[in-house]
Amino acid sequence: MDRLDDLRRRAETVLGMGGEERIRRQHEAGKLTARERLDLLLDPGSFVELDRFVTHRGREFGLDKIEAPADGVVTGHGTIDGRPVAVFSQDFTVLGGSLGEGHAEKIVKIMDLALSSGIPVIGLNDSGGARIQEGVTALGGYAEIFFRNVMTSGVVPQISVIMGPCAGGAVYSPAMTDFIIMVRGTSYMYVTGPQVVKAVTREDVSHEELGGADVHAAKSGVAHFVAEDDEDALGLVRRLLAYLPQNNVDDPPRSEPTDDPTRMDDALNPLVPEEPTKPYDMHEVIHRIVDHGEFLEVHREFAPNLLVGFARLNGRPVGIVAQQPAVLAGVLDIDSADKGARFVRVCDAFNIPLVTFVDVPGFMPGTAQESGGIIRHGAKLLYAYCEATVPKLTVITRKAYGGAYDVMSSQHIRGDLNLAWPTAEIAVMGPEGAIDIIFRKELTEAEDAEARRRELVEAYRAQFANPYIAAGRGYIDDVIEPRETRPRLIAALELLQTKRQTNPKRKHGNIPL
Repeated sequence: MDRLDDLRRRAETVLGMGGEERIRRQHEAGKLTARERLDLLLDPGSFVELDRFVTHRGREFGLDKIEAPADGVVTGHGTIDGRPVAVFSQDFTVLGGSLGEGHAEKIVKIMDLALSSGIPVIGLNDSGGARIQEGVTALGGYAEIFFRNVMTSGVVPQISVIMGPCAGGAVYSPAMTDFIIMVRGTSYMYVTGPQVVKAVTREDVSHEELGGADVHAAKSGVAHFVAEDDEDALGLVRRLLAYLPQNNVDDPPRSEPTDDPTRMDDALNPLVPEEPTKPYDMHEVIHRIVDHGEFLEVHREFAPNLLVGFARLNGRPVGIVAQQPAVLAGVLDIDSADKGARFVRVCDAFNIPLVTFVDVPGFMPGTAQESGGIIRHGAKLLYAYCEATVPKLTVITRKAYGGAYDVMSSQHIRGDLNLAWPTAEIAVMGPEGAIDIIFRKELTEAEDAEARRRELVEAYRAQFANPYIAAGRGYIDDVIEPRETRPRLIAALELLQTKRQTNPKRKHGNIPL
């Protein structure tokens, strides 16, 4: 009976997490508990917990006197919209959610299950980091998780939700997953904390300023989404998964089409301004073409001169990559190239067709960009598009100048369908710059240089800055009215749903990281 009573007591302790006082503190901090989060994330009643009786192995520095229910992490599997997923949820009410040997083994076990079963793995991170009292075994545990992140990458979707502290070596596990969601005001990520920063650099900085959600969403690009609270973050996970397949051999989930595939939108025709330098909002183009105008934007605050995100066309998930003329004229720079390259590779890994809207004046000029490695970073985006074997559809809405024309899913790098609107300008460079180079001597000697320059610019624009020269070469498959874009893209997706294309056999390519 004593043994049975002990088992019952342990079971009650596990379900009670860190106790009422710590749960109260968690709630006062604006955070849900590990199990409450799983209840919100998963379909009701679907969660199956594994390894609930695992506890810490530490016996030093007072750990032998401390209860650690489930060793500070809840692991198992459940369903989201009926689709199986593997999950772990760190429990900050138990030893601060710190990672020890047993804690790590539970996460490793659930990641192995996800990989062998071909199902997404979702990690809810809320941890004080490595458990100091367990020493090197905690560090070894992190390394085991990092290895699984790499082996799982591109095989099943990995989503990390940062719902509290995530510091030191712990940050590298989320950094290697496909998507990171952070919660504003209650989560942070950094390699070294404020105290270390102050000791080394004498800089006085808060947790939020150093590694808060807004910093990583807008400046570092580490976070793909920012949520207002735990509930919002978990809702984002469910929305995101609706566009992703279970694994790399499955197709993304198609929903029942409820938006007319033949629908045309006359408002698209005048949307691009006649003046080539006047901005417009590419969001409006996307919203008018995709199903019901629904666009789940990824990395919204980071490098906003390039838009990336998920939408549907006739119920099929697609990845959208688009210049944003309203920000820096849609120019490609270091951050936007990195942003686009990563998104293209995620879509390619998980069989999600790519739709690219092009209005690009070229790559950002200047010493800061050149010394910062714009060549190397721009090559990442080019590499990603060249490597991708999913269906690739491209629409040039206005400018496609210089090498940026090649990079943005041109036909030359295996674009499957390349369309242009009549407003498209495809050339080595803009008319003004071209004329200044070609006719430099003549303009220097002309009596009315400005009038002659305007005349030459118009002549160049008529001769080169239009889509018909490229269409005549077959580089553009068709020049269409903007209003036709949705049905043309949908028809192409239907045709390309059985596309089969492979790359040369190799261990892996050497992307210019």
